[in-house]
This record gives sequence, structure tokens and C-alpha cells, in this order.
Amino acid sequence: MLAPILNTFTNCFKIPELKSRILFTAALLAICRLIAYVPVPGLDGEALMRFFKEQSASGSGGVLGLYSLFTGGALEQCAVGALGIMPYISATIILQLLTAVIPRLSKLAREEGGRAKIIQYGRYFTVVLCLVWGAVTTVGWERPEALFGQGIGRIVIYPDEYLWWYRIQTTLVLTTGTMLLMWLGEQITERGIGNGVSLVITIGIVARLPQAATALRDMFFTGPGVEAKYNLGHAVALVLLLVGVVAGVIAVTQAQRKVPVQYAQRAVGRKVYSGGTSFLPLKVNYAGVMPIIFAQAILMFPQQIFSRLGSFLDVKFFKEIAVALNEGALLYLLFYGAMILFFSYFWVATQFNELQIADDLKKNGGYIPGVRPGQATADYLHNAMSRITLAGAIFLTVIAVIPIILTSEMTIPYHVSQFFGGTSMLIMVGVMLDTMRQIESHLLMRHYDGFLKKGRLRGRL
Repeated sequence: MLAPILNTFTNCFKIPELKSRILFTAALLAICRLIAYVPVPGLDGEALMRFFKEQSASGSGGVLGLYSLFTGGALEQCAVGALGIMPYISATIILQLLTAVIPRLSKLAREEGGRAKIIQYGRYFTVVLCLVWGAVTTVGWERPEALFGQGIGRIVIYPDEYLWWYRIQTTLVLTTGTMLLMWLGEQITERGIGNGVSLVITIGIVARLPQAATALRDMFFTGPGVEAKYNLGHAVALVLLLVGVVAGVIAVTQAQRKVPVQYAQRAVGRKVYSGGTSFLPLKVNYAGVMPIIFAQAILMFPQQIFSRLGSFLDVKFFKEIAVALNEGALLYLLFYGAMILFFSYFWVATQFNELQIADDLKKNGGYIPGVRPGQATADYLHNAMSRITLAGAIFLTVIAVIPIILTSEMTIPYHVSQFFGGTSMLIMVGVMLDTMRQIESHLLMRHYDGFLKKGRLRGRL
């Protein structure tokens, strides 16, 4: 089993172009990791690192833990890349949503060269978000008790009379760090292998593996005189769960419903184009990881609001609601699952335009067998997408809940449980599959075998 895979990796370096792309990608990803460790001047990151270690030890990552995961640990290091690549991703998502509701942007996206302009708008919007996001983070580091809670201590080592310089300097440094990560990601996409922005996030998640390995070792091998809480049965169960989750994520990530499309014979001028049969792929997990991110981000605020109101007004009812909305509580899980279902359909409703697809099929002489062109085709696609989206949303809910249950009910460390599902697993598997497809295409063009049998990824035609 390992011999063909090793042989395939060897073949990757026999192709000069592919070799240069892989080495270029590895070099730029190494620079991204350096950005996550270069500290911002004037900050004491040790106090913040201790806070995140205590949060992880208590079994709760929270939204700040999730955000630190996306930054590759740069947030807790008070590093130059503390904002990570998330402002750029947020700007891109906002523009995608606006494109679906603003006719002018929708028209621009369909014009020649329109996509390039929208990408340029996304870069400008990223700068604005970075300045706002950086200013909030700067104030949060200045007053850590408001953002992180009590018991952190002072992070800023500047004297009070120079705080204005600290605010300006730190905001500009954080903005520059994110823009550098954005530029590196775009360079990887253009001159490297794989999607650059996704790889920047993935390398930050993979960088947590040593911490997860250490925490996993401590679960089964404790110090002398201390009885281990977990045994061989737990280890076997965790391995089986990991294999099942990875297999499920791969299957659902690649799963699609193939809607048959028939093209009639048509004449354009003196040329006659013969008809043919094709298919329209409808992805089961069309929204990807976005519903989980939206749900986690929104659920952070009610718990914080009720907790502050309960402490400020000394009202028991607010305190009980805040406890019920803690990560891992039953009410939290119910809201979490419902919001993932909602945002799965919301993403499909804003990004999947069945009317445009039906119109394009009609213009090109295509039709779905047994379905009339036009509005009937749009209704058929809408109903089909609604049914398969339900399956994808349920899968996302199960995958998102697994790490929370492992942490809250089985007291498995957060660093370990995050690799058994949730955003980490979905992002890593999706990015790895996409990168393997691109590498495989280079290999097949040079008549080398791909990673799997007959040079094809399972599930592909």
C-alpha cells in the first residue's frame, strides 16, 4: 500500500514544473509559519499564552480558541499574523453574498474581466476590515479583561503616555501581516500547487498537531504513581472514530448528484453542432465549512451578553441562561445544530442560482430529460438541491458536534478533540483532496500514475 504512494511522491519530483511548484509552495508556507511567531513590538505574549493553555486544559476552546486555530496560534503568541487570513476570507464571503443580492455586482461577475474587478474590490475591503479588526484587537490587548476575562494581567508593556503610539503601530503591523499572508496565498495559487489561502489556514491547523500529540500521550501515559484515566479500549475507540470521521468527510465532500443533461443538435451559421449527453453535478455539501463558522461566531455573543448582564445586574435568570449557552450544554447543542441547518440552506439560497442555470441550459440547447426547459427546470433543480442539502446539513451537524461531545462528556483535551471533526477536519480533508487533484493532473499529463489506483481519486469519473 505504501509503495505505490511513495513511488507517486517520487514521480512528483521527476517533473521539473511540478517539482518547482511544490518547493515554491513549501517555501511560502514556511514564511507563513514565521509570521505566526514574530511578535508585535511592545507586547508580552507570555500572559496570553498561559490564558489559552488554561482554556484548553479546562476543555473549552470557545470562539477565541477557534480563531486562534485559524491563525495557527499567532493570536496567542501576540504575533504579526495575529489577525490571520480571516479578514480576507470574510471580505470575500461578504462580496459573494452581496453579488447574489445586488444586480450590479451580479452583472459585473458575468462580464469579461468582471471577476478580476471583484477580486480587486475584495482586496480593498480586506484593508478596511484589517484596520477595524486590528484596532479592536489592539484595544483588546490593551484591556485584556474586557476581551478575554479576568486573570490575564497586563499585556502591553508601553508606558501609559505612549499608548497612542502603541495603538497606531500595532494596528498597522497587524494589517500589514494579514496583507502579507493574503499576498503569499495568492502567489501560491498562481505559481504553486493548491489553493493558497486554504493552504495558509491548513498549515496553521496542522501546526497544532504536536500539541495534540502531547495531550494524547498524557491521556494514556501519566506520571509515576498516577493511574491513567484512559485505557487500551479508549485508544481503539478513538482510532475507529478518527477513521470513520475521515472516511465520512471524504465521502460527503466528494458526494454529488449527477443530473443528466441532453443537448440537442443545433446549427450556428454554417456549422452544425451535434447533440450529446452530459450531467450537471450538484454537491451534497455545497456550503462546505461555512455554516459551522457562522453558527460558532453568532453563538458566542448571546452567552457573553447574558453572562455580563447577570454579573452586572445580579439577576439569577440571566446567569442560568449564560450557563445553559455554554459550549457543550444541551441548549447550546440544540441551537448549534439548528443554526448549522439554517445556514446550510441560507448559503445554497444565496449562491446557487437555479434560474440562471436553467436559462444557460436553454440558451445552449440543453435540457433535463423529462423536464420542460425554463421555469420547470429551475423548479426541478431547486427541489433536488433542497433534498440533498438536508443530507449535507445533517452530516455537518454531526461532524460539528463530535468534538464538543468528546470535550464536554468524555473530558478529552481540546487540542485532541478538534481533530476528530468540526472545522479542522473539514478544512484539512477538503484542502488535501483539492491539492491531490491538482498534483494528479500534472502526473497524468506526463503519463505517470496518480495517488490512487489508475491515477484517479475515488468518486471521480
